[in-house]
Amino acid sequence: MGIISYIKNEIQVIRERDPAIKSNMEVLLYPSFKVILNYRVAHKLYLKQHYFLARWISQRATRKTGIEIHPGATIGKGLFIDHGSGVIIGETTIIGDNVTLYQGVTLGGTGKEQGKRHPTLEDNVMVSAGAKIIGSFTIGENSKIGAGSVVLEEVPPNCTVVGVPGRVVRMGNKKVPRTDMDQIHLPDPVLGDIRELQASCARLNGQIEDMEKQMKHLLDMNRGQRGKSEKIKQEE
Repeated sequence: MGIISYIKNEIQVIRERDPAIKSNMEVLLYPSFKVILNYRVAHKLYLKQHYFLARWISQRATRKTGIEIHPGATIGKGLFIDHGSGVIIGETTIIGDNVTLYQGVTLGGTGKEQGKRHPTLEDNVMVSAGAKIIGSFTIGENSKIGAGSVVLEEVPPNCTVVGVPGRVVRMGNKKVPRTDMDQIHLPDPVLGDIRELQASCARLNGQIEDMEKQMKHLLDMNRGQRGKSEKIKQEE
């Protein structure tokens, strides 16, 4: 892809996913646009084993944008990093097409392992603000990672993940994150557990009240029986 085609494509991607954009010229000021442009250059140098020069370009981009992308990462077309400050993308990360990342996202590795040690994000994945995905596993296509989640294991396609550690709370979600861009209206498994506990407590309280009424009724019956027995004895 030539530079003009690349710029046109990036303008389209950013305008599609950010309603704050009012003109194409604004895109040129976006950190996402700047850092991806620098990444493409650095990645080509990295593949040609010009490691120092590739890192020099990527580190300059980091200082300017607050987004750190290792030149060794493999990134498809249509990546959009909204705001972007604090985003980290590790060396062996693989990102598919039309992925969206928000500020504070980490695509990190595990210790000093050799080889593939960073996550793979398939097409149309959305990772919300502050989420951390750590390790060499795959986030399936069309999946959504909730804000602040810490994901430590593989996620199937079409899933929603929330929590620490992250867990799948919705599966088979057919919405494509790049089109709805909703990182707020996600299921809350903790709230769900609390509501289940509240419902269970209400049921138990009801059962206890019923038992107390039955016991009181039995006691009243026993008192009545004793009273009748005493009365009969007195009459005798």
